[in-house]
Amino acid sequence: MPKKSKKNRIAAEQARLLALYDSLTPEKMALAIGMIERAAFMRVECEDLELDLQKKGWTEPFQQGNQEPYDRARPQGQTYQQLNGNYQKIIKLLDSLLPQPAPGSQVKDDGFDAFVNGRDEA
Repeated sequence: MPKKSKKNRIAAEQARLLALYDSLTPEKMALAIGMIERAAFMRVECEDLELDLQKKGWTEPFQQGNQEPYDRARPQGQTYQQLNGNYQKIIKLLDSLLPQPAPGSQVKDDGFDAFVNGRDEA
């Protein structure tokens, strides 16, 4: 099975994100569409950089002149870290556009807090 092109992978990620945020009002969607396009691009780029880092590692041997050779960080690692951080920021911004739960609505108690509090008191 041939690997999908980068363009197709970005389009698929855009479609996935658009489906997640389809409940946005038209005004908020107008704001979100650019972020969705950027997020899709960044996610695909991060995936490609991850594969490169897994195959080739985070460091590479380097020698300048008569110096002793040493390992230095590969530029792909720094690019990955910056891109991943920016991706997370965009996703957080997108999530902030989603409707928030009503102030009076409550999440069903799953008993976890009682378990933790009871354990700490024992």
